[in-house]
Amino acid sequence: MSRKPISLPPEVAKEFVADMRAFFAEPDPIKRDEIVARQLRALRPCSPRTMRKLRLADVHEMFLQMRDHD
Repeated sequence: MSRKPISLPPEVAKEFVADMRAFFAEPDPIKRDEIVARQLRALRPCSPRTMRKLRLADVHEMFLQMRDHD
């Protein structure tokens, strides 16, 4: 099933990248979870209706996949 890409406003995209970098630089797992939660709250309003069920684990996985593609 193909999904429509998420279209993010530039400021949300910049915050995503900044939080992703902070996530990988943070050794404390609780603080890493806080970063993921912040991005979850930021991404939900930008998501298509079908993506409204975005979860913490989904954002965490996005961070990991983005790192693997760097």
